[in-house]
Amino acid sequence: MVELQDIFRDVLENKELVLTNEMSAKDHNKWDSLAHIKLILEVENHFKIRFRNAQIASLNNVGDLVNLIEKKVA
Repeated sequence: MVELQDIFRDVLENKELVLTNEMSAKDHNKWDSLAHIKLILEVENHFKIRFRNAQIASLNNVGDLVNLIEKKVA
């Protein structure tokens, strides 16, 4: 989760951000639709994976993203 936290800190421009599994866009004022796209692209590039649109649409929180990353890199 440390690597993911670093990505979120960079994209959301908050070096103090601490991710939790329950965190979602409603918990951070800079996590808008553009930031969401940037987050997904940065995650895909960092972990060398690709998400389908339906997978991205099904994400409700950071925990869902962590689970999806784990499935993709396994």
